[in-house]
Amino acid sequence: MLADRLRQAATVKTIQGQQAYTTAGTYTFTVPAGVTSVSVLCVGGGEGGGASGGRGGSLSYRNNISVTSGSSLTVAVGAGGAASNISTQPGGDSSVTSSGTVITGARGGGNGTGSFGEAGQTAYGGGEQGSGSFYGSAGGGAGGYSGVGGDGGGWGNPDGLTGSNGSGGGGGGGGGGGVAYPLNYAGGGGGGVGILGSGANGGGGNAGIASAGGGASGGSGGASGSGGSGINAGAGGAYGGASGACGYDDTTGLGGNGATGGVGAVRIIWGTGRSYPSNAANV
Repeated sequence: MLADRLRQAATVKTIQGQQAYTTAGTYTFTVPAGVTSVSVLCVGGGEGGGASGGRGGSLSYRNNISVTSGSSLTVAVGAGGAASNISTQPGGDSSVTSSGTVITGARGGGNGTGSFGEAGQTAYGGGEQGSGSFYGSAGGGAGGYSGVGGDGGGWGNPDGLTGSNGSGGGGGGGGGGGVAYPLNYAGGGGGGVGILGSGANGGGGNAGIASAGGGASGGSGGASGSGGSGINAGAGGAYGGASGACGYDDTTGLGGNGATGGVGAVRIIWGTGRSYPSNAANV
């Protein structure tokens, strides 16, 4: 009897697990032995900032996806959008595909809002870029588990505008906006979202006061965005935060540099009782 119980406990333990993909690229996930269903989270890459701030990546998840032990799923992790001093650059989509069909996917910032793939998934969009002038607006935060990311703060005169907080149990905050004329300071980057389930929302970045905008904090364990530095934009935080906008010096005619958006992510979990958004912690 004792031996039977030990074997049963060992069997349960071996089918509790997870696999996270946090570097942009394409991967193959092989379903472990004994696993018949998985739950999947996707975060799209954040938009890269140019002369305006970027938009945060979306977050989507889908629970209890039927799979076959030994079969393969294709995982794509979206890159953060490239830096530019002209136009924003979209973040890459993240997805999980089975036999050529996308079963779960999240749009990168600038590629649309929400999810793509089969029905049955839940998705929330990333925050929007800061309003106002092109130069100095901030980047939006990544989407949360039951709400959108925070919007970036706008360019302002005499002061920039504070980014808004994330929402929905983990949305990244929006970056803070920079100050206008004669030196148009850059905007801060939006915060990313974590991949271990729902948690605290990220706070918005501080407004620039005679300075560049501050970076927003990440939600639910995500990384914070970077603050702007002079006329150079702040980068978006992992996972899915967007870059702020570069600034511009009216006295010299020189523009600053944009920054990259935060990389996306995919996380697959399996085991009894494990699902998003609230039962997805590390095991």
